[in-house]
Amino acid sequence: QVQLEESGGGLVQTGASLRLSCAASGRTGIRFAMGWFRQAPGKEREFVGTISKIGDTTSVSDSVKGRFTISRGNAKNMVYLQMNNLQPEDTAVYFCAAGRFSLYIRSQSEADYWGQGTQVTVSS
Repeated sequence: QVQLEESGGGLVQTGASLRLSCAASGRTGIRFAMGWFRQAPGKEREFVGTISKIGDTTSVSDSVKGRFTISRGNAKNMVYLQMNNLQPEDTAVYFCAAGRFSLYIRSQSEADYWGQGTQVTVSS
């Protein structure tokens, strides 16, 4: 089995930055495509960003383009989400996702594993 653990969330003011981390543990013998999703209160979970298995391609949603960057760490299945110029509408629980077979994780159906989520709250 594979476990994903997110960290780095917190309460910040508008315009601040945060970096979320996600580390995979367990049966991680292969590289996964990885992604980030978020879910605000009363809303559906939405795509934030994804990175390919070897990290050569990334994609982020239009709502965070120019502010958020996704990257892979040195460990095989470590991924980061650098969030700059945070806005109150970025307030949500952020989830890390990983997929064994997909090239990217752009939809929830492409993910095989999910983390428990980390809360990001941006005050105005």
